[in-house]
Amino acid sequence: MFSEKLKILKEKGLLRETKDRASPQGPRIVFGEKEYINFASNDYLGLSTHPYVMNRAKAAVDEFGYGSGASRLLGGGSILHKDLEAKIAQFKGTEAALVFNSGYSANTGIIPVISDEESALFSDELNHASIVDGCRLRKAKTLIFRHKDLDHLNELLNKENVKKKIIVTDTVFSMEGDIAPVKGLFDLCKRYDALLYLDDAHGLGVIGNGGGALKHFNMKPESSIVQMGTFSKAFGSFGAFVAGSSDVIEWIMNTARSFMFSTTLPPCILAASAASLELIDKGSALIGALWTNRNQAAALLEDIGYDIMGSESPIIPLRMGTVENALRVSRHLYGRGIYAPAIRPPTVKEPRIRITVTAAHTAEDIEGLIEALKELKK
Repeated sequence: MFSEKLKILKEKGLLRETKDRASPQGPRIVFGEKEYINFASNDYLGLSTHPYVMNRAKAAVDEFGYGSGASRLLGGGSILHKDLEAKIAQFKGTEAALVFNSGYSANTGIIPVISDEESALFSDELNHASIVDGCRLRKAKTLIFRHKDLDHLNELLNKENVKKKIIVTDTVFSMEGDIAPVKGLFDLCKRYDALLYLDDAHGLGVIGNGGGALKHFNMKPESSIVQMGTFSKAFGSFGAFVAGSSDVIEWIMNTARSFMFSTTLPPCILAASAASLELIDKGSALIGALWTNRNQAAALLEDIGYDIMGSESPIIPLRMGTVENALRVSRHLYGRGIYAPAIRPPTVKEPRIRITVTAAHTAEDIEGLIEALKELKK
């Protein structure tokens, strides 16, 4: 049965395979014995190999060991968990925060418990799969609004007569690289007395001088805003968090199944995340370097005729039109020592090459990408 299904995937150019590095994560990685320039990483600031972050993780292993041994509610947590949560709450300007094991477990755990049968969820059509699944896990009605379309969202909110309305969105969309109209979304929340749930996974450490979406839009945290973020992208670590009012955080801690029934993150991972937070909070020059590289790459890609699909962030998709084109371009780049996988259905409806630029890339890395893509244009 499965062999036939796999055959169909292969015929459609949709069969995937894993590629495992023989090197640390970074702007240059090794597959087998060959080095490639890496344009597929979400390690936006290069912190996964930053000495300060690595040393803090090593020190935590020496002090606390590695494994956590149990769920947080069964005593698996350490003082590093509480310390990181306090630092995140301060960084995000909220009353409290709670650490989760991943962005996926956060969204699938939080969204079902901040809604109920008398709620309606309003979700952007291009939200991440973890948001989609979080909405599916609750019996609340889910309405999909057109991507970043405030007028369409307003129509849906106006028509729906329920006790509780929740708008759910990514802040930086992971496959498009554009930014949600967070200020406009919050204005609609105020008009309809709705809750705003922000997935700031790709915004944290990237936009708002590293502070994320609310700082990007010069907005203050409100009790009606729940913010989720991850440590696995710009922080170069692993895990996630939710930040908000003390009441909502306590409710999530007591009801979110993905928090309650998962062994908690090892202390060394929390130490690494806390170290990255300190670097980002200082307004690290790395954020400036990230945006310098991003703006250079985006301008050069457009100059040589590529459609970057409205990107506003270090995520720069290149429109390919067909699966065949996406695979052909990805193979060409790989042959030139550049790693940039083809993104295909069902991840996205429209095939593309997803370029992610980091602070650790050099001008030569970016120029190498441009020259390889120029060859295809010829």
